[in-house]
Amino acid sequence: MNEATKQFYDKIENEHKFLFHHDNVTEGSGKYTRKKHYHNLFEVYYFTGGECRYFIDNKSYQLSPGDIVLIPEGVIHNSEYGNTVHSRMLINCSHKFIPSSVRPMLPQMLHIYRNPEITDEINRIFSLIEEEYTKPDGFSEDVLSCYTHMLFILLARNMDNRSSTSTGNACIEQAIDYIKENFTSNITLPDMATMFYVSPEHFSRLFKKETGFNFSEYINMLRLQKAEAMLKKTSASVAEIASECGFNDSNYFSIRFKNMYGISPKKLQITSKK
Repeated sequence: MNEATKQFYDKIENEHKFLFHHDNVTEGSGKYTRKKHYHNLFEVYYFTGGECRYFIDNKSYQLSPGDIVLIPEGVIHNSEYGNTVHSRMLINCSHKFIPSSVRPMLPQMLHIYRNPEITDEINRIFSLIEEEYTKPDGFSEDVLSCYTHMLFILLARNMDNRSSTSTGNACIEQAIDYIKENFTSNITLPDMATMFYVSPEHFSRLFKKETGFNFSEYINMLRLQKAEAMLKKTSASVAEIASECGFNDSNYFSIRFKNMYGISPKKLQITSKK
């Protein structure tokens, strides 16, 4: 990587937040699961080939090639592929790259956007974005902004003709809504199973099948997400934040937090205040 390209990536990543990635897995077979996560940038996921089941917020979707997934900041999501043969393109960006005229429409455009009538135009724009991102120069930031604006405006102009269908289980959708409202409390698997009149074993299997998460894994991610926000905004102690977010043991909280974020809670808190 030459110096000009390095400077471009440093600027785009550290200040203006635009990242692009193209996956094209063509060999092998067997189940492939993408890392379960959320992030602090808006995500545009363009699925171009293979099989994919996508869990977003509280719903599951079966994707078809040509589908676009729009995911706001902070929304937990997970993708699972029937086999490793698949292709996708990803954009993670700040709102600088989303037209101001489109931002009020975003809630109506989430999460799955399916419109075969504009697939050729979407392909063209993504090709332009990829070419610009991989061969940057001093104009690339503005060019990428133009291309992403074109993409979002295309989606907004054609949103009345889009379609998306959730294939998720209504029981699990309701369970997730409840968990999101109460995750700082002591929610147990048996309690949730009783709420929906099934055995804990059945609820656990169904939850994993629909979301890709283990029950405890999902609750801990919600708690860690809340803790991350609190650490950045408050000066409360790590123990206080852990307790408020539903962790009974601050040492366990610190271990889980560092495993997820690669930094200790205290260090993140100190760094955020600088």
